[in-house]
Amino acid sequence: MTAPEPRIPQHQAGLDTLRAIAIALVFMYHYEVFVSREATFGWLSEVGWVGVDLFFVLSGYLIANGLLGGLVRGRALDLGGFYARRIFRTWPVYWLVVAAYFLAPALMGGKAPPPLWRFLTFTQNWGLQPGTAFSHAWSLCIEEQFYATLPLAALLGAFAVKTWGWGRRQAWGALALLLALGVGTRALLWSWYGREDSPLADHYYPWVYYGTLCRFDEFLPGVALAMLKHLHPGTWRRLMGAAGRWLLPAALLALLAMGHGVLQHYYIDGYGYGGFMSIAGYSLVAMSFGLLVAAAMRPGSWLQRTRVPGAATLAAWSYPLYLSHKPVAYIVATAGGAGLAAAPGLRLALVTLACLAVAALLHYLVERPGLRLRERWFPNQFKPAAGAAPRAADAVVP
Repeated sequence: MTAPEPRIPQHQAGLDTLRAIAIALVFMYHYEVFVSREATFGWLSEVGWVGVDLFFVLSGYLIANGLLGGLVRGRALDLGGFYARRIFRTWPVYWLVVAAYFLAPALMGGKAPPPLWRFLTFTQNWGLQPGTAFSHAWSLCIEEQFYATLPLAALLGAFAVKTWGWGRRQAWGALALLLALGVGTRALLWSWYGREDSPLADHYYPWVYYGTLCRFDEFLPGVALAMLKHLHPGTWRRLMGAAGRWLLPAALLALLAMGHGVLQHYYIDGYGYGGFMSIAGYSLVAMSFGLLVAAAMRPGSWLQRTRVPGAATLAAWSYPLYLSHKPVAYIVATAGGAGLAAAPGLRLALVTLACLAVAALLHYLVERPGLRLRERWFPNQFKPAAGAAPRAADAVVP
């Protein structure tokens, strides 16, 4: 008798498209930085690093939506179940890639990775120097830190509601304070590290670009969408209806403005990192993506109605693709030598196909078995209600 397939959530077409866009942006950026050394995809290569910001916003919404959806219905959060579900979702592929970096460093790029304990504790991003092995795991570290703290914050909020009568106003006030903390931290660190003439200019990437306190606020637009959905259901219904027709054009206009800011004002030759883009730009990029995520969930929007060919598959493979694409690209480009470098179109095709193939293998051989075990052993992140079976809607968390 064959085992049943795991209860994996049905993804919305719009969110699948955004996941696919996010990983495509990251790939285009890294291809320029680590393979071609030129803007192979034009301006998309230059701004592709914001794909990570889109992933942050998506994570903020998806995780907060799962938590708030149960808490507002009076369900009791099972912290152990929540953390176990996150572990089975993100750790199997991650540990396999970490093992490859430590067991075969020459094959994976020839650079020594940071100490293993930094990967074990998901603190590799703190003070991370650019160019080290598996440096792109910095964003996963911030994701894991977010997963660790958000349920605790949700429980604290539920306690404040019951004990002190806190309500929606306090919840939004807390979100505003967190946003201010992120912006304020970047303002302080930019004043120390942002200018080229600063003796500490090489600290910008380790403590601003990779820093937890400087990037965590990019989860907040996604969290805000989940709060709007569950704390203001009437407003959310209107936003998902005819009243939300402005969401997609507003998101596109905002992203065009922020794309111009990234291209022209993020790094300025002879000056350093622009103050506005360093201090407010990260938050504004994330807010623009927040509008795009809201538009992608609106039933009447183009993003929700249109199933882009291949987007769902690329979205499903996006996590193993993110973790593995840099070493795979290095292996293929290095193996081809000067001959492959002289044929940039062929090199791009071979690197892309190899990265997709490895991502597919990791997805089907490692990621999906982990999801099956998760659904078998930890089917719910909420404690079962007395005398009632767990509801499927509560059991499914991305």
